Amino acid sequence: MLAVIETHPVQYHAPVYRALQQTFGVPVTAIYGSDFSVAGYKDKEFGTEFAWDTDLLSGYSSVFLSRAKQGGAGSFEDVSATGLRTVLAGLRPEAVMIVGYSPKFNRDAWYEAWRTGKTILFRGETSDASDARGWLKSQGRRAALKLAYRSCARLLFIGRHSRDHFHRLGVQGDRLIFSPYCVDVTPFETDEAARARLRAAARRDLGVSDDQIVVLFSGKLSRRKGVDLLMQAVKALPTADRERVVLAYLGDGALRSGLEAMAAQRATVRAIFLGFQNQRKLSRFYHAADLMSLPSRFNETWGLVVNEALHHGLPCVVSDRVGCMPDLIEAGRTGESFAADSEVQLTAALSRAMTLVGRADVRAACRAKVAGYSVERAAQGVADAYRQATALARKTA
Repeated sequence: MLAVIETHPVQYHAPVYRALQQTFGVPVTAIYGSDFSVAGYKDKEFGTEFAWDTDLLSGYSSVFLSRAKQGGAGSFEDVSATGLRTVLAGLRPEAVMIVGYSPKFNRDAWYEAWRTGKTILFRGETSDASDARGWLKSQGRRAALKLAYRSCARLLFIGRHSRDHFHRLGVQGDRLIFSPYCVDVTPFETDEAARARLRAAARRDLGVSDDQIVVLFSGKLSRRKGVDLLMQAVKALPTADRERVVLAYLGDGALRSGLEAMAAQRATVRAIFLGFQNQRKLSRFYHAADLMSLPSRFNETWGLVVNEALHHGLPCVVSDRVGCMPDLIEAGRTGESFAADSEVQLTAALSRAMTLVGRADVRAACRAKVAGYSVERAAQGVADAYRQATALARKTA
């Protein structure tokens, strides 16, 4: 049995655990620090209270170290690993999978697995490209991670930046296995038939005409995500292009009121604020849009909204701090990229991307590009890692 230790049920991870057990025959028990994501909580960056509307618990086993309604943690930063040792002793898994090294819960879980001699797999959002660090901080991080990775029987890379990160830290050969970062498309309606059915009505509801270009942002309205930069870049477009663009912000956060004021200032931009929308409501907005932009400034180790957009055939404009950029963005085909925090470059990238709007061949290319980043492929990678690692452990026992 594989024990996955994680702060809380995550909508992008639970489908992989389900496929591991149901499709690849690997028994999975997820040990969660808290249940706040299914019980309901307030996300600090979204500034909104919600619970995910998709099934996060069926198809595999789960154990909770705490419950939010019984005083347990209400956010991932506050989750405690108290009780983990007892649970692991009772489960006696053949291997343990760690899914990150932040927050402290993950480091405590990693230490507990190492201390008790468990076979360790690691699958996390690893990248050296999402943020700029000083020399001293980089060297300290490098030394700590090299030591931590030595404790792992197998390490799963989620994309090119992740693989390169492991290579730079000396992880080579058969210890590395591809398990792509992915989204579960089950809650979505992604194909051309759905687009034909949903697009016109959604645009009509938004008050958008056929000749306007909807540029969608999906995520938290924070400076980190570059939502203000996107507004500035649209304002800098040639007047004829700017007047055709409608900015649709799908999400919520601290910058919403500032963005509303910015849109009304000189070189006005029509901006629509859609608020937070749960998974099953997203397809109509993706189909209503013509482009999606994720202009993050830092700490965007992957950017799963890009996967979601591409599954819907929607080309994307992303910064070079978005981890999935080298995997999923092909210039002139599935989108465009630009240097993070550069208004000039983002404006130019948006202009280039306008040539991709409304083209069936581009939509097909987007869906083809993301097809290999599926739940099934991710689960296959974890299953391969589990079987290899546990076979080696039995051989050397």
